[in-house]
Amino acid sequence: MLTKLTLTIEKEVIEKAKEYALGKNKSVSRIVEEYLKNVSQQDIRQVPLRDLPAPITDKLVGMFPDSGEDYQDLLDRAREERLS
Repeated sequence: MLTKLTLTIEKEVIEKAKEYALGKNKSVSRIVEEYLKNVSQQDIRQVPLRDLPAPITDKLVGMFPDSGEDYQDLLDRAREERLS
């Protein structure tokens, strides 16, 4: 069901929004509706950062051998080698 909504927005913003909408072949109303849907869905489904796709780093997984050593131990050894 469609319902009318009245907004008070600066004239310059409206003009730019209309230009943007024209370029996207959509109405300003449609763009606002999509934005509000997106914002309201984000509040409902808080996605943990670790679950977000990371295409660049995902490609790196497995590229380097894992020695199984603790990272802190590796850092300590590197510091010792650097200082000696």
